[in-house]
Amino acid sequence: MTTSPSAPPTGNAPPLIYLVDGMDCASCVQKVEQMVDRLPGTADVKTSFAKQTLRLQLDEGQTSRSVLEKNLRSLGYTPSLLETVQSAQSKAALDTSDPSGHGEEDHAGHVHEVLPAGMPWYRGKQGKLVISSGILLALAWGFGFIEPRLSVYGYIAATVLGVWPLAKQAYASARLGDPFSINMLVSLAAIGAVAIGQAAEGAVVVFFFAIGELLEGVAAGRARAGIQALSALAPKTALLIEDGNTREVPADSLQVGQTVQVRPGGRVPADGIITAGTSNLDDSPVTGESMPVSKTVGDSVFAGSINTDGVLSIQVDKEASDNTIARIIHLVEEAEGSKAATARFIDRFSRSYTPGVVLVSALVALVPPLFFGAEWYPWLYKGITLLLIGCPCALVLSVPAAITSGISAGTRRGLLIKGGAALETIGTVKTVAFDKTGTLTAGKPRVTDVLGVGLAESEVLRLAAAVEAGSSHPLAQAIAKEAAGANLSVPTSQDAKAIAGKGVTATVEGRSLFISSPKHAASTLSVNPDLLNRLTALEEEGKTAVVLHSAQEVLGVLAIRDEPRVDAREAIARLKAMGVSTVMLTGDNARTGRAIAAGLGLDVQAELLPEDKLRLIAELKKHGGVAMVGDGINDAPALAQADVGIAMGGGTDVALETADAALLRERVGDVADLVQLSRDTMTNIKWNIAFALGLKAIFLVTTLLGYTTLWMAILADTGATAIVTANALRLLGWKGGSVKKTASPSGLPATPGA
Repeated sequence: MTTSPSAPPTGNAPPLIYLVDGMDCASCVQKVEQMVDRLPGTADVKTSFAKQTLRLQLDEGQTSRSVLEKNLRSLGYTPSLLETVQSAQSKAALDTSDPSGHGEEDHAGHVHEVLPAGMPWYRGKQGKLVISSGILLALAWGFGFIEPRLSVYGYIAATVLGVWPLAKQAYASARLGDPFSINMLVSLAAIGAVAIGQAAEGAVVVFFFAIGELLEGVAAGRARAGIQALSALAPKTALLIEDGNTREVPADSLQVGQTVQVRPGGRVPADGIITAGTSNLDDSPVTGESMPVSKTVGDSVFAGSINTDGVLSIQVDKEASDNTIARIIHLVEEAEGSKAATARFIDRFSRSYTPGVVLVSALVALVPPLFFGAEWYPWLYKGITLLLIGCPCALVLSVPAAITSGISAGTRRGLLIKGGAALETIGTVKTVAFDKTGTLTAGKPRVTDVLGVGLAESEVLRLAAAVEAGSSHPLAQAIAKEAAGANLSVPTSQDAKAIAGKGVTATVEGRSLFISSPKHAASTLSVNPDLLNRLTALEEEGKTAVVLHSAQEVLGVLAIRDEPRVDAREAIARLKAMGVSTVMLTGDNARTGRAIAAGLGLDVQAELLPEDKLRLIAELKKHGGVAMVGDGINDAPALAQADVGIAMGGGTDVALETADAALLRERVGDVADLVQLSRDTMTNIKWNIAFALGLKAIFLVTTLLGYTTLWMAILADTGATAIVTANALRLLGWKGGSVKKTASPSGLPATPGA
């Protein structure tokens, strides 16, 4: 979804959301944005070619809806006003009731047509245009053997048929403030060819251009298909359990707290927690995890996952509009909006490039005959040829096609990237900073030691569980789980609150109790030297020790161990091999941090408060880009401070919203995959840009030397567009990990990992 700045409208009218039928490619989005930006009274303009939607604030005192809609129709699109964001999503992504894929209103010759799944290309408007133009060309060519004068009329008819929709769009664009459109260049070239007696070449020009637009539509359809497939993952119905019985209900009607049954072979209808049963679940449609995962009571499940064997009862914990699939779709849609720096540069460059092409073409056509007495025909021909060579189709497509393919490929592997800017930046970072708990470690700590100081161990555990009651921190949950496993009666607590970087406090059974880090406890009261030695020994074993105490004395110690993720060490090694430094930033004590870091092979900064993490990230940024990986609410500021924030998928909503990317599979190795995907995408983009500009440079020279014909020029433009698009689409097959580089079918160096 792209966002375009506009002047703020007056008033507080709700945003308008339009389904813009036909706005299905990056250049279409650019065209619509430029038109809307020029209208007075528009603001907060957001477009999505994945959903074909336009959302904006509109001051109808300055510009009426009818003017906006008329302008959209003039550009070749069919706008339909939608009432809500939800209806926009459902209609754009899910509505397949119209077998044509379009509304009843014509598109005024819009050519980037994306057909519904399963519809052959020749049944669409663009396919029919290609076929009819081709038939006219063939007939004209055939008449050339019988009566050459008849063949000329055939070529003119083929030219008119193909150029008419382009000329209409060129005129509409010019009237709305964009006189130098791609349609205008092709229209001028085709009409100019007929005017100088080269009707056959004019017909070939519009025919090849139509083919190129058809191929672009097919490519756009492939890029959009991923999001539509995501929308179809969640089942439409669910088996709701009520009073011991099940009944079928619409899945989108499920409420938080309700329980559903999922039978073997069925898809999970909602995000939730298993309350009964054990089964293997295939999460690959959602997270890209290749192997089924065994899950049982207490484990989380995703909407869209496939239950392979056992019967499960699942308590719904997210509504349909907020489940994993909905959030993935939202993130992918938002990803269209944050343009990569390269994409922004190409946008700016193309705005100056196209007028420059027209100027150069005019100079080539006019200067030699007017000032040097050269013949008109050869130089007019060269000028028209330059118009075609200068068409920026391949250049304009080179970046968005690759970015969209890269983001789609990442999504299928559980790597959610919120935008082209994030995708471009990830590959350039010099340092990756990791939080410890829940990021480098599995986030499932367990209590290993309980020491009482004047209290029984069970009493220490009981009181500690009371102080930590209600906290979602993994260490707190480990204490609560240990107390529950010991069947202890945990008292209620009041006035519970966290002390950032130091611990928690609560009133339990009438007295204030604290759970603190050993460092904080030692700074506030006297700690026995023998106990300090014991604490040191626990921490050197890689355990996190916490102290239970009152305002006057120490009551006990608990030690908790959270094991590193199984792939963490290999992932750190991969990042180092890619030239990326790694560091662990943790609030845990220095000895525990060093013990964990030493086993994983990375640097460590420990005993950090949230503000310390911000300071360290700022220092690291002086030496290059920094990515921060975390999962907890205390990581949100650091995620925002870093050049790229990466959230583990099991993290808090705050962390996920703040981050630029999310890892659904919760694997440290996916951080290295993100870096690799970014680098592969940018390599793809660089080759696309180099190829597009290089080919134009070659044909510029050959045209001036008189070797290039009109049909060769448009074939080069169409061919470049097809090759650039095909090269970008190769990213859809990106697999990640270490894959040998091979030559691509196009002859370009293959994208690593693709």
